Amino acid sequence: MTAAWQPPPTTAARWMVIGEWRAHPARLVIGALAIAVGVALGFAVHLVNQTALASFDRAVRTVNGAADLQIRAATPAGFAESLYPRIARTPGVAAASPVVEIVAFASASTTGTANPAPMTLLGLDVLRAAAVTPSLIGLPPDRSSPFDPDAIFLSRAALTAAKKNLGDRITLTAANTSRSFTIAGILANTGNDQAIAVIDIADAQWRFAQLGKLQRIDIRLAQGMNRAAAMAAINARLPADARLVSPENAQASSDSLSRAYRVNLEMLAMVALLTGGFLVYSAQSLSVARRRPQFALLRVLGLRPGALTVQIVLEGAIVGLIGAGLGIAIGYGLADLAVTLLGGDLGGGLLGRGEVHLDFSAPAALVFAMIGIAVAIASSLVPALEAARAKPAIALKNAGDTTDPRHRPAGWPGLVLLGLGGLAALGPPIAELPLLGYAAMALLLAGGVAAMPFLARALLAPLQNLSLPAPLDLALKRLWGAPQQAAVALCGIVASTSLMVAMAVMVSSFRGSVDDWLVQILPSDVYLHIEGAETAGLDPTAQARLAATPGVAKIRFLRQIPLRLAADRAPVILTGQPDPAASIPLIGRTIPVPAGEVAAYISEPMVWLYNLKPGDRMNLPLGGKSRPVFIAGVWRDYARQFGAITLADRDFTALTGDRTRSEAAIDTAPGTDPAKLITALRQRLGPVIGAQAMFAEPRQMRAVALSIFDRSFAITYALEAIAIVIGLVGVAATFSAQTLARTREFGMLRHIGVRRGQIMTMLAAEGALLGIIGVIAGLALGVLMSQVLIHVVNPQSFHWTMDTRIPWPLFAGLAAALTAAAAGTAALAGRRAVSADAIRAVREDW
Repeated sequence: MTAAWQPPPTTAARWMVIGEWRAHPARLVIGALAIAVGVALGFAVHLVNQTALASFDRAVRTVNGAADLQIRAATPAGFAESLYPRIARTPGVAAASPVVEIVAFASASTTGTANPAPMTLLGLDVLRAAAVTPSLIGLPPDRSSPFDPDAIFLSRAALTAAKKNLGDRITLTAANTSRSFTIAGILANTGNDQAIAVIDIADAQWRFAQLGKLQRIDIRLAQGMNRAAAMAAINARLPADARLVSPENAQASSDSLSRAYRVNLEMLAMVALLTGGFLVYSAQSLSVARRRPQFALLRVLGLRPGALTVQIVLEGAIVGLIGAGLGIAIGYGLADLAVTLLGGDLGGGLLGRGEVHLDFSAPAALVFAMIGIAVAIASSLVPALEAARAKPAIALKNAGDTTDPRHRPAGWPGLVLLGLGGLAALGPPIAELPLLGYAAMALLLAGGVAAMPFLARALLAPLQNLSLPAPLDLALKRLWGAPQQAAVALCGIVASTSLMVAMAVMVSSFRGSVDDWLVQILPSDVYLHIEGAETAGLDPTAQARLAATPGVAKIRFLRQIPLRLAADRAPVILTGQPDPAASIPLIGRTIPVPAGEVAAYISEPMVWLYNLKPGDRMNLPLGGKSRPVFIAGVWRDYARQFGAITLADRDFTALTGDRTRSEAAIDTAPGTDPAKLITALRQRLGPVIGAQAMFAEPRQMRAVALSIFDRSFAITYALEAIAIVIGLVGVAATFSAQTLARTREFGMLRHIGVRRGQIMTMLAAEGALLGIIGVIAGLALGVLMSQVLIHVVNPQSFHWTMDTRIPWPLFAGLAAALTAAAAGTAALAGRRAVSADAIRAVREDW
C-alpha cells in the first residue's frame, strides 16, 4: 500500500504562513501600517527638506551669481568702496565686481496690495559684472543701453511679486528713500526663486544714500590660481568690517539656517519608526506564541530550527516590505500636502517662502524602505529565536508562556540599557548635532521595554496578598504566571505612550517658556518696527517727532542690525537699547564690568556657537575696526537661533556711528486709545517710512508668535496624534490576539464552572491592569525621555534652554483612554473566545 503524499516541512511552513494571514489579516495590516507610518514620516520630512534646501540654494546662488569668492560686509552699512581697487589689484584676482546690495520694497500702491513686496536691490557695474557674474546682468528686449539711469531689471519672481510688466513704472523704497524706475527687462538667468532688482551701481549709491559704500565685492580668480593662496592674499587686505566668503562658506551658512530643525524632524520620524518596530515585535511575538504547537509539529516533521527562524524572520520581512512600500507612497503624498499647507520648511520659517517644487528621490525612497524592512526584520528576530529554541515535545501541548512563573524576570537588561541611555545623554554634540541625544532616547526606549517583565511583576506584587473576587483573582494570577506574554502586550503600549509623552512634555515646556519670555520682553503698550531698516532707520529728528506725539507717555528706541562674525555662520543680531540689564531676561550670573570697558550681553546661542561665557571678551567688526567688548551676562532669546548681542544705547551709537533706530517700545498715557495713537504715529512718520512701519500691541504680538510656534511644531503635533492612534490600535490588536489565543484556557474554565460573565470580567480586569501598568511605565519613561529632549537635544540643536512643564490634563485623558481601550478590547475579544467553540477546543487536548 502506497503511503499518502505529505508536503515537505518547508512547504507546510509556507502554507501555515499564508493560512495565518488569511485567518488574521488584521494582524498583517496593523504590522504593515506601523512600519508604514514611520517610513512615511521619515521619507516625507526628508523629501520636503531636501527639495526646500535645493530651492533655497538656488535662490542664494541667484543673488550671489557665479563668483569664485565674495567679500561681504559685516553689517548692512557696508564697507568703504576704497577697498575695491585694492582687491582688484591683488595677485591672482582676474576680475572684481563691486556691488551695492540693499533690501528694497515695491510700494503698496505699486503692487496693488496692502503690503509692499520685498526684494533684493543690487547695484552693479555692468562692465565689471560681465566678467564675474554675467547672470545678474539684464538686457532690454530692444537691445537699448543697459546704462540708462532710469532702467531697472527684475527677476521673474520680482516681476510677479510687484504685479508689473515690461515697460511699467515701479517705485522702490530703500534706506528711507523712494525712487521710481522703468522696467527695462527681465533677468533671464536668475530663475524663479528669488525676487531681485538690478540697477546701475552709480544710481544705487546716489539715489539710495550709499555714496562711498559697498556691501560686497564679487571675485573671479585667475585660471590655475591656487585658491588658498589667493584667499590668504585677499584676507591680508581686508578691513575688520569685511569678510571673505567662499562658495563652501555660503553653502555652510545657508545649510545651518535649518540644519538642526531638519535633523530633529527626521530623528523624530525615525523614533516613530522604532515605535512601529516594537508594535511589529508585539504582533509577531503573539503570533508565534499562538502557533507554538504548530511550529513544534513542523519540528517533529523534520524542519530544522534554523529554517524555522528564517521562516518567521521572512514573515517579518514581508510585513516590512508591504509597510515600506505603502510608507513611501504615503510619504510622497504627505510631502506634497506639507509643502502646500506649511511651506518648504514644514512651518519652521527658516528657509523663507520661495516657490518649492517637490521632486521624488529614488535613492532616498530606497534608503527609507530598507530602514523600514530592517526594523521589521529586527523586530521578528527575537520571537523567531524563541520559537526555534522551544522543545517540540513540550510546545505541542503548551501555547502559553514559556517562562516558569516561579522564576523572577531579570531586570538587569533593562537597567543596563537605561544606564547606557543616561551615559549617552551626557555626551557632547557631534558635528553640532545631538546625535548622542537621540541615541540616548533610543536606548531609554529599548531599556524601558526590556524592563517590562520585571516592572510588571514589581507593580503586581502588592496585589498578590489581597483577597479579591474570583474573576479579579484569576486575572491577577494570569498576569503573574505569564510575565512574558504580559510584557509583549505592554510593549506597544509603552513604546507609543512614551514617545507621545516625551514630545508632549517638550512642546508644552517650550511653548510655556516662550509665552513667559514674551511677557518679559513685551512690557510696553504699543510696539513699532520699521521693515527693511537694515541700512537706514528713524533719524534723531523722526525720533523726536514720535516722542512728542500726544498720548505717548514714554518711548524707548532700539536698533537691530545683522552682524557677520564668521564667514561660515549665519549673522548674529546686534542690538542697541536703553539699559539692557533691566529690560532683557538675564539668566545665570552677571559680571561687573571693568572700568572703561563696554558691556555686552549675549544670548544663549552665542554661548554654544562661539564658546563664550560671562567674563570673556570678544571683538565686534564695526566701523572698519575691531571693537572690544566685555561679556557681562547671558540672556534668554527664543527669536534669534544664531545669536544676538545687546549693547547699551550709547555704546551702540559710539561703536557703530549709527544714530538711527529701527524699533520703538511705547508706553501710552492713561486713557489713550492705542488705535488712534498708532494712526497719529504713522502720520508723523511720513508717507515713505510710514509705508514700512508695522505697529502692534503686545497681545497681538504674543498671538502671532505663538501661532508661528504652533505652525513650526505642526509636524510634532502630528507625530503626537499618530503615536496616540498607534498606541490605541496596538492595544486593541494585542489584547484581541492574546484573548483569541486562549480559547482552550477559557474552555477549561467553563468546564470547571466559571460563568461566561466572570470570564468577561476577568478579561476586562486583565486589560485594565495591563493598561494601568503600561500607562505608568509609559508616563515615567516618556517624562524621562522628555528631559533628554529638553536638556540635551534642544540646547545642542537650537542652543537655548527651557523650563519643564507637565501637561497633566492631557496625560489624565491619555491614561483613561488607554486603560479603557485595553479593558474594552479584551472584553470584546473575549465574547468570541468564551463561546461554545471554547468548550469544544478542550477536546483537542484529550
